[in-house]
This record gives sequence, structure tokens and C-alpha cells, in this order.
Amino acid sequence: MILLTASCGSKKNTPDVSGIAVNVKIERFDKAFFAVDTNNIKLSLYKLTQEFPYFTNDFVVNILGMPPLNDTSITSFIACREFISTYSSLKDSIEPKFKDLNWLEKDLRYGFQFVKYYFPKYQLPQKVITYIGPFDAPSVAITPSALAIGLQLYAGKNFSFYTSVQGQEIYPTYISRRFESPYITVNCIRTIAEDLFPDKSENKPLIEQMIDKGKYWYLINKFLPEIPDSLLTGYSQKQLIWCASNEGLIWNYFLQTNNELYTIDPDIIKNYIGEAPNTVGMPDVSPGNIGQWVGWQIIKKFEEKNPSITPEELMNTAAKKIFEETKYKPK
Repeated sequence: MILLTASCGSKKNTPDVSGIAVNVKIERFDKAFFAVDTNNIKLSLYKLTQEFPYFTNDFVVNILGMPPLNDTSITSFIACREFISTYSSLKDSIEPKFKDLNWLEKDLRYGFQFVKYYFPKYQLPQKVITYIGPFDAPSVAITPSALAIGLQLYAGKNFSFYTSVQGQEIYPTYISRRFESPYITVNCIRTIAEDLFPDKSENKPLIEQMIDKGKYWYLINKFLPEIPDSLLTGYSQKQLIWCASNEGLIWNYFLQTNNELYTIDPDIIKNYIGEAPNTVGMPDVSPGNIGQWVGWQIIKKFEEKNPSITPEELMNTAAKKIFEETKYKPK
């Protein structure tokens, strides 16, 4: 397990956040939900609602896609009973893996301290809660009252459903290989970064979208300064080495593709931004989402030229301005 709790002063320019008080206590909705009495499902779910008033109906409505629990309809009660029956084997499989989540509380507390340091007015989630949902449910989500973690997408890359034909149709290997517990913290912090700065890059030229996407990796790295690049980017170590060794060639590729840097064609843009096994037109060792990686390099150069800039100022700086001022030209 890669913990993110290295000494706060171990990295140059990393602020000391040890004095910032944040409370992180993970609540196990997953255990409570699968412990309900399915022979008395209605009463059991009402008791669950009293125990988790801030999440039970969120789970039923937004995760299971059912109507709210109430006396006028039995649809949701039946759906919950069927879900428990269907997913009990998954719960039993991953329960030993997540028996102790003290490490996650520690890692999240560390990240939350940096969030409060840089954005003291931001209201961190009041609760952190774990659940087991359908396989197409989010791995992390922010509800009105909680940061919810879907453990069904952290069972380990070799988990039987992920490697099955059905699983591969939903999550190909280049995605499911990241369904490991070390990714939980970074995915939680990514969700908070996106809550702080909702993505508004749609319909912008490719280069601006690349930079705006790169801002998120920059910000997550501020919140988790000890995080390995492999967890931050989701790239394999081989892909990271290839990118670092070929930064100049990658940039030249963009410059030589008939002004694709300024295209707003979504079919072209999706070749460079978003999930993919690799980048079409580049070697097989290249990662997908290469555009965000290039955008992140541009952000790094911009920060080097503006060492006193704060994360809030950088995140609010227009991508076009960042590109023009950086004059990015890697060798």
C-alpha cells in the first residue's frame, strides 16, 4: 500500500499543514446496508435511514436509480432486496480487503489539510462514507452531505468481474487496472478539485482544453504533494518514462498535425483527451489522454515563470493566457 503521509516538510516548497485541524471518520454504509434483514426489508431500511439519514435515500435514488423509500411504493424495497442478493458475493469478496480503513482516513486527512490550507473557505464534505453499488456507479461522488466512495470499483485489477467479458465491455483493462485501493485517495481529492473548479473547457480549442485539464493534475498535486505520478495520471510506469523521454517529439507531433491544436472538432479532441489505451498516431507505448499530460507540462512551466502565483490564481488564469506566456517549447 502506498501511503501519502510522508513528512510535510520533505518536499521543497511544501507548506507545513500539520496544525490544520480536519476531521475524517469513514462511516461504513456498505456494511450496514448488507446487514439489513431482507425478510423484513421495509422495517430494516427504515432503521438504516435513521442511522444514515444523509445518505440512504441518496443511495437508493442516485445509485440504485429507484424512487425514494416511502410507504406508498414497495418498488424500492424490492429493488434493495434484489440488489443485496445479487451483490452479496461481491461484498464477501472485498470485505477482507477493506476491513481496516485507518490508512485511508489518514491519507484523506492529509489531503484535506492541504485543501483547507489553500482554500480555507471551501466547505469540505461533512461525512466520508463507503458503499457498494452497481458496477456502473461512481467510484467517488460528492453528495449534499458526504464524500461517497464506491468500493465496487476498488476490488483489485484481477477481480473476476473486471476480467469477465461483461466487465471488459464496461471497463477495458486499461481502465480496470486502476481499480486498486491506492487510487481511492487521489480519486477523492480529484472529485474535490472538480467541485472547487467545475470543468468549463468544453467547446474550447484543443490546446485550451489540454491546459484546463492539466490544471487539475497541478491542483491535485498541490493537495497530495507526495503522490507518485503514476497514481496522479493513471499512466503505467512505462508510459510515464516514454512521455518524459519524448516530450519534445510529442509536442512536435501536435505542431505538425495541421493546426489540430486549435481545432474544436470533438472527434479530433477525444483522440487526445480522455480514456484510451494509447494515442492514435503515436507509438503503442503512448498513453491515452496525452493531451492532459502536455497541458500539465505547460502548467508546470507557467508556474516556474510565476513562482509566487497561488493555486487559486493559477486555476482562474485563462488557458489561452497561460499558453501565450509560457511559450512552451520542450526539447
